[in-house]
Amino acid sequence: MPDHILAFDQGTTSSRAIVFDRSGSIVSVAQKEFRQVYPQPGWVEHDPMEIWSSQLGVAAEAITRASLEVKDIDAIGITNQRETTIVWDRVSGMPVYNAIVWQDRRTADYCDQLKKEGLEAMVRSKTGLVIDAYFSATKIKWILDHVDGARKMAEEGKLAFGTVDSWLLWNLTKGQVHATDVSNASRTMLMNLETLDWDEDLLKLFNIPRLMLPFVKSSSEVYGITQRILTAKNIPIAGMAGDQQSALFGQVCTEPGMVKNTYGTGCFMLMNTGEKPVLSNNNLLTTVAWQVGGKTHYALEGSVFIAGAVVQWLRDGLGIIRNSAEVEALASSVTSSDGVYVVPAFAGLGAPHWNQHARGTIVGLTRGSTRAHIARAAVQSIAFQTWDLLEAMEADSGISIRELRVDGGATANNFLMQFQSDILKSKVVRPMITETTALGAAYLAGLATGFWSSLDEIGQYWQSEKVFDPGMDEAMRSDLLKGWQRAVRAAKAWAEE
Repeated sequence: MPDHILAFDQGTTSSRAIVFDRSGSIVSVAQKEFRQVYPQPGWVEHDPMEIWSSQLGVAAEAITRASLEVKDIDAIGITNQRETTIVWDRVSGMPVYNAIVWQDRRTADYCDQLKKEGLEAMVRSKTGLVIDAYFSATKIKWILDHVDGARKMAEEGKLAFGTVDSWLLWNLTKGQVHATDVSNASRTMLMNLETLDWDEDLLKLFNIPRLMLPFVKSSSEVYGITQRILTAKNIPIAGMAGDQQSALFGQVCTEPGMVKNTYGTGCFMLMNTGEKPVLSNNNLLTTVAWQVGGKTHYALEGSVFIAGAVVQWLRDGLGIIRNSAEVEALASSVTSSDGVYVVPAFAGLGAPHWNQHARGTIVGLTRGSTRAHIARAAVQSIAFQTWDLLEAMEADSGISIRELRVDGGATANNFLMQFQSDILKSKVVRPMITETTALGAAYLAGLATGFWSSLDEIGQYWQSEKVFDPGMDEAMRSDLLKGWQRAVRAAKAWAEE
């Protein structure tokens, strides 16, 4: 009997593969970074072939590292960077253009135009999303409008669109299956939250032929089997979910009101709202969390575009740290940021501000400011942006949140986690397994094949590793938050012409 699940975790800066055993424990991990392409300011692209080859490479490596063979793998689960848009030729399987990444802002002016035309309310009521360059719809339109012959080919049914999950599934099945799951589809700005299918009015608005689009399926079912990809033994691909929804599932936030925050390149807070979509009055997104066993769960989501990426910027852009792990010691080497605030709006501001023209700002610098003050302010910015989201989420849901389950790379930073707890005035709980994005995909795949019997079974495997309790003086907390709000106003003011 195969007694392991393989999860593909295709992220924004790297592809990872993780092998899990029956208790949801990690057996092996393999990871490979890939190239980020910046053709113009505000444009971000990936090579889809590099996404595929890096993901396939780490899958083989993870199996080898676990001293296993492909026959030991029960199923593959896929989780992925969301909204990133790939359009390819159905016959050759080759992309017609680079993947346009979720961070890309090239369609921001077009989004502004749609808002001026008064279309915001219609789009929000159908999709639960705000009109923003972040989502896939305007990226697809851009490719069809700017790549020679693309629109004609799309209308003739010769092109396929997919988010990264669809692209991987297509390649794993050698073009036999063109599908996505509801969680990824709900991030395209083309899916209707009520029908859970592509919306004709939106396809018309963005001038996107339905023939290009994948079939929308549940998050946990057998979509297809690999076609002699890793070896001659074919493995079912049985779970798919966008990375943030997958992390919510991996954190076993399966009851309404449960909240998780993932600290990756960006920061994403999701609250399970149960089987009915809750439309936000505070600029959060309403999204499908997952569909499992015929039941669809929805979530409220707040997105911060730059979280862990601010630490990469300290390393690569400013050169004030040699590697990301150094930032905790540097930030802790001073007792405060000395009035310095970093607003890392490198790709605009996400929820709840949705200001796509805001830019990164550092305020409060004096002659005495050092790299340590800037590092501390940069790390604190991650926690402040999370506070913005939590405030909006509490207002929308009417629920006072007392526990935040956290995951992602930056949760290893104890300074950040303690500061997060202090600023939120809430418990911050770090689980034993912080690779919850991949774990969620593994759980979804294993539930589809019967590898795990039920949600109750997987719920038994979740364990906390460390709990951070708030301990900051209220006057200090209040001052810090006032300073943050002033800094955000400054970043927005810079964006005004």
